[in-house]
Amino acid sequence: MKITIEYEASWRNSFLDGNNNEALPKTGRKFIGSMTALKKSENFIQREVTLDTVMGILNRLIGDQRKLYQARNDEAYFFKDKECLVDYKDEPKFINSEMTYIRNITGSTDQNSYTGMIRTNDPMFSSDYSPEFWGVLALGFDALCDFIIADEKVSTTITLNPLDIASRLEDLAKEKPVENTGKASQAMNILVGLFPDQKFPDNDQYLSKELIVRRMIYCSALYLQLDRLSSDFDMSSAKTKAGGISGISKRGFTKKDFMVRFTTGDKKKIWGNPYIHEEFIKGVGKIKHLMTKASGTLEINIDIDRSKAKEVKNMIECAGVSSFYLGKKGLAYVSNISTREVCR
Repeated sequence: MKITIEYEASWRNSFLDGNNNEALPKTGRKFIGSMTALKKSENFIQREVTLDTVMGILNRLIGDQRKLYQARNDEAYFFKDKECLVDYKDEPKFINSEMTYIRNITGSTDQNSYTGMIRTNDPMFSSDYSPEFWGVLALGFDALCDFIIADEKVSTTITLNPLDIASRLEDLAKEKPVENTGKASQAMNILVGLFPDQKFPDNDQYLSKELIVRRMIYCSALYLQLDRLSSDFDMSSAKTKAGGISGISKRGFTKKDFMVRFTTGDKKKIWGNPYIHEEFIKGVGKIKHLMTKASGTLEINIDIDRSKAKEVKNMIECAGVSSFYLGKKGLAYVSNISTREVCR
């Protein structure tokens, strides 16, 4: 028998991890379609019509709404001895790449935003240690290297306000990396020795160019200063329960985690984002990969005798499924069912 299915705008991407052929985790499958997740190429998943897709459609058409792996595990699974007789041909007539806005119902948080009023009187900015602690960020890069290498006292000042601190850390991210030579190399080696548990991945990406990321040195220097000032001041108010600095690691800075301590509101929720993956190809430049949508025809052939084909057709008609998804989203429907036996 042959079942012809017409479909439009069938999504050919997936934004959940895991596998449809496995039981759902207790917390569900993880959403990997956020802007942050899509920076990694492995999270931009492209899909095609497979036998699993076809079997899922056939089970849906006869009225079985279970997950495919659940149906297959049932001893009374209707297609148990028929899957090997199923063949299919997918013929997409139109394939488009479209900018699609997807919504994450779990509610991710914006990396660079916050909510509520700002508290500037936090002990981190009003304590005796505050000027020397945050003054590290006001140092020029050469002076910063001297501070790390020679244990020099910090006399520079910076406005003791969370917004100014965050702005300075954001500006440091825009500065060009420096060559891994001279004072910079000495300072880097000292920090690597002081924090052996850190792999400094931000530095690894510039390893072939022998360059060092500036902001990484400043962030690590804050932890060095935290340790040095501990001999003269009570630094407990500068630390989180885990012993770190809120929103600042030895390798970088996350604004939302930094500001949440100094605001009256929670982290800002974001409920969706454009589905786009950017890739840099040498000699070509930056390439943008978007959601793929296909429209066309799917022909499903089942090599069974005519009496069995009529039984399947009757089950489909009784189930009365008018339209359904083919893969992820889109619109699909059965346009024709032929019970003729497959010609060999």
